[in-house]
Amino acid sequence: MPNLGGAEWLILIAIIALLFGAKRLPDAARGLGRSMRIFKAETKGLVGGEVTVSTTEQEAPAISAAPAAAPSSAEPETQPEPVAETKGPSAS
Repeated sequence: MPNLGGAEWLILIAIIALLFGAKRLPDAARGLGRSMRIFKAETKGLVGGEVTVSTTEQEAPAISAAPAAAPSSAEPETQPEPVAETKGPSAS
């Protein structure tokens, strides 16, 4: 990529000003600034969201330890399911 000096930058700025007009350039710059701020805030939110997820993952084993006693009551509920499966093939 060629090195751009001061004269080249001035020419590029003049061409952009001619293409977009002097009235639209400040609005475009303002819109670009707003979108960059929104993007920056969202990326910070993602980093914070990952920290929250890891915190909930650490809390999840403590919560799942309480339902560990519940599977004994859930086992009789799972036993009728194979019976329902045997009814399906005999009905066919």
